[in-house]
Amino acid sequence: MHHMPRTNGMNVAVVGGGISGLAVAHHLRSRGMDAVLLESSARLGGAVGTHALAGYLVEQGPNSFLDREPATRALAAALNLEGRIRAADAAAKRRYVYTRGRLRSVPASPPAFLASDILPLSARLRVAGELFSRRAPEGMDESLAAFGRRHLGHRATQVLLDAVQTGIYAGDVEQLSVAATFPMLVKMEREHRSLILGAIRAQKAQRQAALPAGATPKLSGALSTFDGGLQVLIDALAASLGDTAHVGARVEGLAREDGGWRLIIEEHGRRAELSVAQVVLAAPAHAAAKLLRPLDDALAALVAGIAYAPIAVVHLGFDAGTLPAPDGFGFLVPAVEQRRMLGAIHASTTFPFRAEGGRVLYSCMVGGARQPGLVEQDEDALAALAREELKALAGVTARPSFTRVFRWPLGIPQYNLGHLERVAAIDASLQRLPGLHLIGNAYKGVGLNDCIRNAAQLADALVAGNTSHTP
Repeated sequence: MHHMPRTNGMNVAVVGGGISGLAVAHHLRSRGMDAVLLESSARLGGAVGTHALAGYLVEQGPNSFLDREPATRALAAALNLEGRIRAADAAAKRRYVYTRGRLRSVPASPPAFLASDILPLSARLRVAGELFSRRAPEGMDESLAAFGRRHLGHRATQVLLDAVQTGIYAGDVEQLSVAATFPMLVKMEREHRSLILGAIRAQKAQRQAALPAGATPKLSGALSTFDGGLQVLIDALAASLGDTAHVGARVEGLAREDGGWRLIIEEHGRRAELSVAQVVLAAPAHAAAKLLRPLDDALAALVAGIAYAPIAVVHLGFDAGTLPAPDGFGFLVPAVEQRRMLGAIHASTTFPFRAEGGRVLYSCMVGGARQPGLVEQDEDALAALAREELKALAGVTARPSFTRVFRWPLGIPQYNLGHLERVAAIDASLQRLPGLHLIGNAYKGVGLNDCIRNAAQLADALVAGNTSHTP
């Protein structure tokens, strides 16, 4: 890679080979732009990865995606993977929350909610009173908890809203910004005042815009993965990039150079330099900040200030016949319960092909923003903790015959209070560094779909020659 030639000034270096970097590089190359991808570790995919072990398909990071993002479908189609998408089993529609001493089913509709025991009656009635809730004062960044208490009441916020955010952010409901984490809720409040009214009106509009007879919607909206796990997507992206994707290539420095950028790279013990017109930093925020520091200290500080919640994924596999297959997608545990587990995914129930011959696979989540210290324990301690919690919460007494632990000290970016303001300040600072772009799950969406959509938008902007695009 020593002094790669610059081809008509339009070549791009993508730094970071997680899903964001892979998707950007793929889009650029498929549109005829010359892009090279540099990943410091020995493998591509970042947090996304599937391992076939002992008759199980285990995910090291994200578990699935909602099939409702056109950009994800378009990427799958471009890679010839549409036929390999697998929707979750119908049993996964049911979800549980551990509250008041046991697992309780989350009701699927408002009438079912009023009749359910997910919350005490007084708290259910308070949620019904949401019809009369008030809007937030203009222009303040409100925590998810404060927003929830205003609309749904104290108890529903503690139990239900906290459980929902735990499943996505593993965050602290008092710290997360509602506008950054659930912008749809804020939009509904602005437009309809009441979330319930907003939901009723949205349903009505949907029914009126029903599809003509015979038309089938392309996006199922179902929780989905691929037949070999999410690794299928990573492998296809890697194959499409071929030798333009470099692993074991660490970017040590970044400097401006006559209208473009020069990268100092350490690749397999050799030092190399690369001159490019554009740089896309698709590395995690802390890694991006390190490269930005010599260029713009204030920008680097903004980027480095994005907090991450550590998370451990503990897979426990049970032989066929040792325990009944659990019902539903899984369960979540609100912080108010003060347990040592955030929740568990019933992986073999949700995607039966992920466990051979009647085996049962639980994927347990530990740590998060509220209990970061738990993730520092070694793998044996984490496996023991998950077993104890699974027994206490879900009554699982069988011995697992398979255990696999993945620890992520920098797991999930936290869109805490001030996040939108921070991202706007990052965008503004990048205007002063033409040809430099930031992308990834730290800025404008933590999910797989967000990463893929944002990558497609950035690639389109670069192809259009719009160099003012930012995360």
